[in-house]
Amino acid sequence: MNKTKRRIFKTAIKLFADKGFDNAGIEEITAVSGVAKGSLYYHFETKEEIFDTLLDSGFKLLGNSVEIKFRHRETAKEKLEAIILILIKIVVLYEEFLTVVISNSLGDNERAEKCQNAIDKFCKQIAEVINEGIKNGEFKEANAESLSYLIFGTTYSTALYRIKKQKDVSSSEIFDDFAKSLLDGILK
Repeated sequence: MNKTKRRIFKTAIKLFADKGFDNAGIEEITAVSGVAKGSLYYHFETKEEIFDTLLDSGFKLLGNSVEIKFRHRETAKEKLEAIILILIKIVVLYEEFLTVVISNSLGDNERAEKCQNAIDKFCKQIAEVINEGIKNGEFKEANAESLSYLIFGTTYSTALYRIKKQKDVSSSEIFDDFAKSLLDGILK
């Protein structure tokens, strides 16, 4: 992504998070980013394309991070810890990304469906790890799908809460406070 496209992209994410997708206009994105409207349309045909790029890039980063961490984890517990830590880091580093995704996942439109599908895909990864842990005796018997959404939502909410209350909070502090308590609840 070149410098101009990145500037448009970062500005749009901030405006989508602060004002909502529907309330952030192309004119405002160009004004705040300092980019001419023609340049924006050179890089993105529509505001929806900016959103799609945000969604694809963010969840690709999340998926790649999980894949890399899984290479060094053997047990389901270690894999679940890695997922939770990655999710916390994404919230801490890219709070606006997840704010946009979560706020746009509600509703009954194409954008909401895209967000829901991306969240579903990520939660499916979590559920697979939970099922692995149940199967090999590491975790208690549970509804893995339901638990995966609980983990996703609670991790996001806890990390966001900690960020809002304490600006200088590290991912490891959030992990220590939250994830270990959560894991203690499902471990055998």
